[in-house]
Order: sequence, then C-alpha cells, then structure tokens
Amino acid sequence: MHITTRWRALLTLALVLAAGAHATAADSAKEVRIGYQKIGTLLVLKGRGTLEKRFAARGVTVKWIEFQSGPPLLEALNARSIDIGYTGDTPPIFAQAAGVDFVYVAALPQPGHSSAIVVTDASGIKTLADLRGKRIAVTKGSSAQNVLVHVLEKAHIPYTGVTPVYLQPADAAAALKGGSVDAWSIWDPFYALAVKDPGVHKLTDAYGIAPSNAFFLATRSFATGNPDLVTAIIEEATDVVKWTATHQNEVAGVLADASGVDLGAEKIIAARGSYAIGYLTPDVIKQQQAIADTFAKLGLLPHPVVVQAAVWNPHAKVAAEQPR
Repeated sequence: MHITTRWRALLTLALVLAAGAHATAADSAKEVRIGYQKIGTLLVLKGRGTLEKRFAARGVTVKWIEFQSGPPLLEALNARSIDIGYTGDTPPIFAQAAGVDFVYVAALPQPGHSSAIVVTDASGIKTLADLRGKRIAVTKGSSAQNVLVHVLEKAHIPYTGVTPVYLQPADAAAALKGGSVDAWSIWDPFYALAVKDPGVHKLTDAYGIAPSNAFFLATRSFATGNPDLVTAIIEEATDVVKWTATHQNEVAGVLADASGVDLGAEKIIAARGSYAIGYLTPDVIKQQQAIADTFAKLGLLPHPVVVQAAVWNPHAKVAAEQPR
C-alpha cells in the first residue's frame, strides 16, 4: 500500500473510531442543559417540573440557563455550553450563516400577537409611515428584527429608511424610556412591560404582518447522539401545550413564578400567547427559508443559507449525511 494511501486509511479509521466514541458519550448523557427565555412553552415546562421527574428515573439531571434573547442563546449552543434551547425565527438564520453547527428540532407557530412595535407618545409616530427616518431599537439577529423588516415593508419604507439601534431588551427599554430611540421592536414579556408605561403605546403588533415560528434548537451532536432525550423533551413540551389550552390562569401563575414578571402582565401574555408544537413540516421550512432569503437580499447575512440543511430528522441519526 502506498504510504499516502495508508495514512489516509489510518486517518479515516481514527475518525470513525472517534465518532463512535463521541456518539457513545453522547448517548450516555447524564445532564441536559436547556436554554430558555422569559416566555413560551419551555418556561412553563420549567415551572411545572415534569421534565425533571421524567429524567430522574433514568439518572439524567436538567440544568436550566436563562437568556435575555435568542442571539446569545445561539452563541451558547455554538460554545456547547447548552444542549438545547428556544428562540424566535431569526437567530437560527444568523447562526447558520455564521457556521454554527445546530439543528432545528421542533417548531412553535407564532401568529404575531406577542410581538410588536411600541412607540413613545413624544415621538409623534401615529402610523407605520411615520417610522421613516426614526431611530428604532431592536435586538440584532432576533425575531424582532424580522418583525421590523416586515413592518417597514408594509409601510413601503426601505430598511435603510430608518436607523436601527441594535440593543438587547434591557438596554432598549432604557433607551425608549430615556428618549434616545423613538420606537422599539420587541416581544413578550418586554412588550407587555413596555406598554405599562403611560408614555408608551403599541403602534402595531406582528399579527397579519409577520406570522412565523419559534423553534427548539439543539447542537447537532446532542440531537443526533441523544434522540431519545430530545424526543422526550418534545413530548413533555407537547403535554404542556395541551395543558395550557384549559389552564390559562395557571399558565400565568407559572410564568410569573418562573420569570419574575408581575402576574397582571403575565395574564395578558398568557392570553395572547400561542401554544402549539410539532416537528418541522415542509411548510414551516418554506416559511423559514423565505425569512432567510429576505435577510440575504437585504445584505444582512454574509451569504444565503439553506434552512433544510439544519433540520433534524427525529427518526434517524443523520449528522454525517447532512450538509454543513
């Protein structure tokens, strides 16, 4: 055997053995690290504690890690400091463009009631057209940026026709209150909290303008190495969805306890929340691809992405076959 060929064969064997060892380690995971935000099905699941009970029987612990928004959650996935998490539509698109090796594992429809553009009374903004030339706070790479893009499109304002001010929610809330921005594109619970200020009101929500999905995402290695753990999480989340349909007051209480947001605001949030979940369908993938294409056309991504390349198959371990 030629020496180059021999080294290639040895290298291939080493890689196969290493992959097998990694899969074995993943299959024996004893802790699941879940990234969550102060809204949605995962927050309710955390508050109810049913996942911990299910995993305790198999010797697996659950560690919950809170994030203010989706982009830093994706950074944590990239750093392998969490295994699975919840974000809106846009963070995974930016992450995929940046080469983060994750997969979409489930989708949660978001009709748009829980996201909005809020404005200050002092801004003089009364219609969507009045947004032209204004300073608008938004978290870069978040679902709120997608809402802003679609609201501007409806108003026939180019993205360059406003000044986006890229801030995380806590800083954006302060900027809006302090008058350094005129408007804020944001989601619950920050949306509900913002309009409690008598000087702030909703200009529009995203309903009928930017319907989309939120997603459960996981590192590719965790999802393909631990499909039983991932599907168990989706099953528990599905039970939460069924429970919320007839327990809105209890949902608000669980959200308030888990988030620290006052119960009155959480009752509003729970009433307009969307509680549904399922594995990704062709329609969901198509809708997410359309969002990715829009961001690429606006020059907000370094290159186009193919959403399908990051969709997990819940019935098979397909890490090696999926494009990177």
